[in-house]
Amino acid sequence: MPLRFTKMHGAGNDFVVLDLRGDLPPPDAALCRALADRHTGVGCDQILTVETPQARGALARYRIFNADGSASQQCGNGARCVAAWLVRDGAADGDFVLESPAGLHAVTRAGSGYRIAMGVPDFAPARIPMAGIESAQPLYTLPVEAVGELALGAVSMGNPHALIEVDDVDAADVARIGGALQASPWFPESVNVGFAQVLAPDRIRLRVFERGVGETLACGSGACAAVAVLARRGRITRSVAVALPGGGLQIDWPADDATLSMAGPAAFVFEGELSG
Repeated sequence: MPLRFTKMHGAGNDFVVLDLRGDLPPPDAALCRALADRHTGVGCDQILTVETPQARGALARYRIFNADGSASQQCGNGARCVAAWLVRDGAADGDFVLESPAGLHAVTRAGSGYRIAMGVPDFAPARIPMAGIESAQPLYTLPVEAVGELALGAVSMGNPHALIEVDDVDAADVARIGGALQASPWFPESVNVGFAQVLAPDRIRLRVFERGVGETLACGSGACAAVAVLARRGRITRSVAVALPGGGLQIDWPADDATLSMAGPAAFVFEGELSG
């Protein structure tokens, strides 16, 4: 049967959205790869499924599958796209709650986009997870095969993130360093690797090499992770505009024990059917 889908993006981070409400089965790895292929499929960074919620109080559940077919626990740009999809579908009106593999997320309108409550950043190495490290540190210096020692911060936003501060994000060797860090034993479940340039206390630039995808035009959870790591080190304030290659996000984190929130756009591109 033809598979109906919606193509969307949040700040250039693009998705194929599938309506699986009614307990329809999720896409397998082969279908994810076929959908994500930019030459023979629809083309996307991730596949998002809209499903019947399992948690009390949630309007809908969503899951995230990377372009290589692997599952992801969190996607901030994807959450905004799911929110916009539900509003256009007529299922949502006003504020509501979404359920992701990482937990529950309150959604509110923010101008022409949406604000998503992304939870409290978790710096505990066991929760990220990181291997061979007992206690959280503001900065880790780790030997990584093929690139040497790297100074980085690390945090979980429901998925693992490493953050490297650079002088010029345009000159960062994102693919080489990101790929080496993902393959290293320090991160047994791999890791999303961000490269951040601080422009001002309330402004940064960011590029992210995502696990299972490669470099994307934007990464919502990566922007949250970058602000959390840099704010905890005193490098930036707690209300920060993050400029990514595909667009901008606003991240707010009032205190270490507070929920971090992310606001930004969500756009519809086209609808279609995949047959065969």
